Formats: sequence, C-alpha cells, structure tokens
Amino acid sequence: MVTTPIRPSSRTRGPARTGSAPQHPRSQPGSSRVARWWQRGWAFLEGRDSPGTSFFLILGCAAALTVIGLVMVLSSSSVENIGETSGSYDLFIRQAIFGVLGLGVMLLLSRLGPERLRALAWPAIITAVILLALVLTPLGHEVNGNRNWLKIGGFTAQPSEAAKLALALWAGVVLERKAALIGQLKHAIVPVLFPVGAVLLGLIMLGRDLGTAMVMMVIMAAVLFLAGTRLRYFLVAGGLGTVVAVVLALTSANRAVRIQAWLGNCDFPTEPCYQPDHGMFALASGGWWGAGLGQSRQKWSYIPEAENDFIFTILGEELGLVGTLLVVGLFAGLAIGMFRVARRSTSLYVKITTGGILAWIIGQAFINIAMVTGLLPVIGVPLPFISYGGSALTLVLAGVGIVLSFARQQSLESRAERRDSLPPVDQPFQAPGGTA
Repeated sequence: MVTTPIRPSSRTRGPARTGSAPQHPRSQPGSSRVARWWQRGWAFLEGRDSPGTSFFLILGCAAALTVIGLVMVLSSSSVENIGETSGSYDLFIRQAIFGVLGLGVMLLLSRLGPERLRALAWPAIITAVILLALVLTPLGHEVNGNRNWLKIGGFTAQPSEAAKLALALWAGVVLERKAALIGQLKHAIVPVLFPVGAVLLGLIMLGRDLGTAMVMMVIMAAVLFLAGTRLRYFLVAGGLGTVVAVVLALTSANRAVRIQAWLGNCDFPTEPCYQPDHGMFALASGGWWGAGLGQSRQKWSYIPEAENDFIFTILGEELGLVGTLLVVGLFAGLAIGMFRVARRSTSLYVKITTGGILAWIIGQAFINIAMVTGLLPVIGVPLPFISYGGSALTLVLAGVGIVLSFARQQSLESRAERRDSLPPVDQPFQAPGGTA
C-alpha cells in the first residue's frame, strides 16, 4: 500500500520561511515607537487611568499659585509703602483677605452640582452687564488711563473680571442648546457674539481697556470652537479682528506710544520704554537662582506697578529662572487638569464652560508673561493668581471652583460605575457541607 504525505493546507500553513525570524512588535522601527509614546502622553493628559486626580491637580496648582502670589505681593509692595500711613503690609493684608474669601467661594462652588451652576448663568451675565455699565457713571474710577474700576467709598472692584467668568458660564448654557444649529453662521453669531458679546466688548472698550477686551475675545473664540463652529468663520473673524486691533492702536495716542516703545523707538529713557526695559533688567539680573526672596532692586520704584502687571519680573529677579519655570509649570498643571475635565465629560455644557475658563486663565497668563518678556507690547493685563487685585483673585478662584465642581461630579460618577461593575453578592458563602 502506497501512502502519500499529507501537505498542510493554505489555511493551516504557517508563515513562509524567508531566512529571518518575524519581528516582535516592540522591535518595529521608530514610527511605532513614537506612536506608543504619543498614546501614552495623550493618555496621561486625559487622565484615563486615574480620573479622580484631576480634582486634586487643579486644586493643588490653584492653591500653590495663590500662595506664591501672596508672597510676591508682600515682597513687591512693602518697599514702596514704607512711610505710608496705611503701613508697609497694607496691600498684602488686603490681598490675603481676598485670597481667603476667594478660596471660600471656590470651595463653595465646588460643592454645587452642574444643574445649580446652570441656574447661575443668566443672573451672572445680566449682573456683569449692569456692573460694566456702572463704570461709565460717576461711580467709575480711572487708573493709568483706563476707566475700568468701580469705586464706592474705600472699596474698589474691577467688573470686567466678573464679566469673564459670567461669559464662560453663560456661553456653555446657550451653546449647548444650539448645538445642532451651530454650524450655521447666524446661530454661531447670535447671541454669543451679538448682542451679548458686542455689548460686553463695547462697554469694556468705552473704558479704554484693550487688554481685557483681548482676553474676552479669546474666551469667545474658545467657547465657539468647542461648540463646533466651522473653522472658516474663525479665519474671517481673525482677519477682521486684526484689522480692528490695528485701527484701535493707531487711533489712540497711548496705545501707539506703547507699540513704539515695544519696537524700541524711544528717544529718552523716561519714555514708555522705561517700564519694559527695567522689567527686562530685573529678569536678567535674577539669573538661574535669583537674588533671593525680598532682595529685588528694581522694586525700589524703578518698575512702576511692580505689584500689578509687572510682578512676574520681580518674581524672576528674586527667584530666578527656577522660580519663573515653577510658576509656568503650575499654570501648565492647571491647564492639564482642566483639559482632562473637558475631555472626559460627555456634557457639551461642561466642555464649553471648562474650555472658556481655561482659555481665560491660561490665555491671560500667556499674554502677561509675553508682555513682560517683550514678546508683546505693554497692554495692561495682570497675571492671574499672582498680580495684586482682590476682585481679580476672588473671581479667578471662583472660576476654578466651577471646574472643580465638574471634576468632583466626574469622580463620583466614576466611583459609581466601578461599584456597578462589581458582581452582586446575593447569597452568603455556603460551605461544601451545606452549612454556612
């Protein structure tokens, strides 16, 4: 009997031998390795493995920035206030009081649920418009050419800070309802850009506060982008915004002089170049490790408004490059935490509101740091958490509290999902003999 060998079929035949062993997935060249690094980095940004850490990341960064801000306000303001009737620690004490108040507001808002925060949207935007309108009345107070303060007795406040938070909170509610129609131009414009956005920007520009108007435009662009507005609308709006900014700069003598100073066109050191130049001197003299806390030389009346817009230069002089990178890193951590909250949420309202608050705080920080380092002209935008200003600090912490509320809700939902995924225990354990 003759037997024929059985040949493996094409379905069961193994890989053909070509003289080399098949490559292990980890030994594939650099493109797959870069892809794995990118996936790991993106997973870290999203916080997939630990959703509850977003709450503590945001809380920790905000608290650290607040403490650093209080220390720097004390250091930068105490020298110029020597001999004043109010005392050297007057500005620090005021800022500390508002810091404690802001932390209380932050913790209170963090305990509210999303539905309660929704209910605050319309009252917040209406209140912001009323307060901005009051700035144009005799209650308004002018500081350094900008009429953007309310002064009642000895109390002063900046309503535009409340308008930033109100816009982010209100836009989330409105754009969520218009989500299905946001691709149409008229629904993208009405009512966020017009009439509400136009009214807010108009009232701010009547007070000649171009810096705050720029931050408001950043917030509006962020919320509209997150709502799904088409990209070509942003290109057109960006072109129109650039033209308007150039016209506003050229039609204002104060702004034109600041731009000339930014370009280095100063005939005398007492011209507007004085403040940015001495700010650069402070940053340069700080070196790697700084001159030491409290040891700044430029804060001795060389830098005007050292505790306000240019406080970052005093920080750089006293704490050096390491101190400035620490502050930048804390802002980056805050941005990562807020990004995680927006990314993980299934609610468009939460995404838009968180994105608006993120754009406000991080965008304003970027503008201020770029301004004091010479990348942008001096436009009078304070550094969140760090610069002196009670109303600004309180409302920034309130914005953080709203995002903490969203992060807390996500953490609770994640815990509930993990509990539901556990197998139910319907009966007690039975021993093999049938007895418990």
